Amino acid sequence: MMEELKIKTMADMMAAGETPEVLFWVGCAGSFDDRAKKITKAFARLLTQAEVSFAVLGTEESCTGDPAKRAGNEFLFQMQAVTNIEVMNAYEVKKVVTTCPHCFNTLKNEYPALGGNYEVMHHTTFLKQLLEEGRLKIEGGAFKGKRITFHDPCYLGRANKIFEAPRELIQKLDAELVEMKSCKTRGLCCGAGGAQMFKEPEKGNKDVNIERTEQALETQPEIIAAACPFCNTMMTDGVKNKEKEGAIKVMDVAELLDGIEDL
Repeated sequence: MMEELKIKTMADMMAAGETPEVLFWVGCAGSFDDRAKKITKAFARLLTQAEVSFAVLGTEESCTGDPAKRAGNEFLFQMQAVTNIEVMNAYEVKKVVTTCPHCFNTLKNEYPALGGNYEVMHHTTFLKQLLEEGRLKIEGGAFKGKRITFHDPCYLGRANKIFEAPRELIQKLDAELVEMKSCKTRGLCCGAGGAQMFKEPEKGNKDVNIERTEQALETQPEIIAAACPFCNTMMTDGVKNKEKEGAIKVMDVAELLDGIEDL
């Protein structure tokens, strides 16, 4: 992927005596999950299009420790966090942008206590900033007039109060943004938070992702927009459960802006 998109690592940049504007924190999902890799590529293309100087850590990037912490293993979290902080501080990283709200929340709110102090941005906020600065141009294109509903990721919305950036980007596509009954401060989890992504749910009447998908389907969307790789997976599974995958796409905001229609 890095060779294909000509993405440099922090090591490459340092060897060349260069300093990138931002470090793109890819995250575990964006690195290893086949579906999330498409989000990574879309965002990298947008950064390149906006002529943003960026780099990744590559093999020097480890998990932020978010799943370990949410599962109750504070010791493992701190081991992972300190390792990452040592690497980033060695490169004198100042600004970090990531497509994963879990990484975003952990880097922004939990790393400072361990010595990792950076300006951390979610990719929707960063893309909105690039748009306002005139560095990024957006055209409705394939999504003009499409009914799109946006699912608020927990760690982006309720945890960090970022509600408007992704919505403003969707509206820039000249799309019709339709809200679910549980949105913004009343948003409903996709079911993957708290390390639930990596285990089967406890027995109950209905899985959380099915409940959330039903709320999304009530808006009669053509596209369910997400801004988190975990949410993307859970909503995609929900759409498949309802046998609607032929009619409704689940896409990251970066993919919408990148103009990708066929996934």
